[in-house]
Amino acid sequence: MISGSPAGSALPPLTGDQRTWIAEAVAAIDEAWLLDLLARMVETPSPTGREGRLARFLAEQLRSRQIVADYQPLSDHRGNCIGRVHGSGSGPDVLLYGHLDTTFTGDEADDRPVLGGRPREDLQPLLRRHADGLLTGLGINNPKGGVACAIAAADAIVRAGVPLRGDLILGLAAGGIHKRPIDALHGRYEGERYQGYGIGCEFMLKHGVTADFAISTKPGYDIVWEEPGQCWFMVEARGRFVYAGLRHVSKHRNPLVDIAHLIVAIEDWIPQYTRDQTLGQLAPQGAVGAIEGGWVFKPEFIPDVARLYVSLNTNARTSPLQTRRIFGAFIERYRTEHPDVELSFEMLQQQSGSRTDPENWIVRSSRRAWEAVEGRPPRQVSGLSGAADGNILRQWGIPTVRLGLPGLMNPEKGWPPMYDATRESDLRPLIECYIHTIIDTCTRDELKGR
Repeated sequence: MISGSPAGSALPPLTGDQRTWIAEAVAAIDEAWLLDLLARMVETPSPTGREGRLARFLAEQLRSRQIVADYQPLSDHRGNCIGRVHGSGSGPDVLLYGHLDTTFTGDEADDRPVLGGRPREDLQPLLRRHADGLLTGLGINNPKGGVACAIAAADAIVRAGVPLRGDLILGLAAGGIHKRPIDALHGRYEGERYQGYGIGCEFMLKHGVTADFAISTKPGYDIVWEEPGQCWFMVEARGRFVYAGLRHVSKHRNPLVDIAHLIVAIEDWIPQYTRDQTLGQLAPQGAVGAIEGGWVFKPEFIPDVARLYVSLNTNARTSPLQTRRIFGAFIERYRTEHPDVELSFEMLQQQSGSRTDPENWIVRSSRRAWEAVEGRPPRQVSGLSGAADGNILRQWGIPTVRLGLPGLMNPEKGWPPMYDATRESDLRPLIECYIHTIIDTCTRDELKGR
């Protein structure tokens, strides 16, 4: 079996047939269909909890291209799309994995707490083509562009009639965005609308979809074999509420002031946390991302409690429990330095980091594919911090490499950061990388140990 390769050993060379199949599949890439598919994906909103419409559409598209596909429902409004190109059964199976939901929704009310109500064309469900080849639209880079490239690679392999030994599987899942259901702290449960964190990926794996190897389509255009984990914390400061008109005669303590000082302390500490936790390809980051306290419709009361919400990413070897203890030690030091502040904290959500051995077949095959497409070795990756569903795939025993579109964080001068965009010229190289790796893997004879 080619479940891995000894360190330092040479990869089995591509055969003459494999080189021919790669060339034929690359020639069969249907770029016009790909761009139409991508536009329709962007224009089909798929916020977390409402991915079903897009998943059904993709299943229809796959079937129209002679790829076996099923819609896998999770609930009334959400589901996965599972596609499969069957091999002969004598080779390794490869899973191309991507999630379908977007962080932003295109709904101003939902997005306002982070965006402040400022309109952005990249966060609307409409694909726009710019004169310089830039494509913008909600989810076009993350996650829909990489998913579209995976589908285009599978389509090209089918159109070229490549005789696969192992199966090529498309796992396109709901609930990949990191969200947690709003809970009893708010007196309500929002459920599906905020239920992400890999729920579709786990559902897919629990219901029979598995493979020998996986490629995650998340950005960017590098060979990545490590994923950070993530822990979310809530810190609560206790005060003493009072009506503002009585603060001069009633004892009170404003917990919003305590939270404000704590936010500064945490933000000052995070760079040290990153330095301490940097390991391998990862440099885990963190942030205070939300605060809560008081009545926005009646600010004349000093509240009794205030809360802040913290995200800390982790390296591939530090567990969520260890991370909780690291954060707990920081809170305890802060309490010692500020004995008058009443603080408590809890961990709200967690996901362990993970890694695939860089000598594993799928990492080395993907690297060889990247070199073949680009004509040079890939760069040495470091400083990554974005968590993804590759952690779940690895936890289920599937060696996984991450390879997606270049992440265009600032594609044009003067544009806001984290612009959701991709360049039309970046689509084809990624498709070619997928084709190389799939044929390199799925046409090998696993039974002969090649």
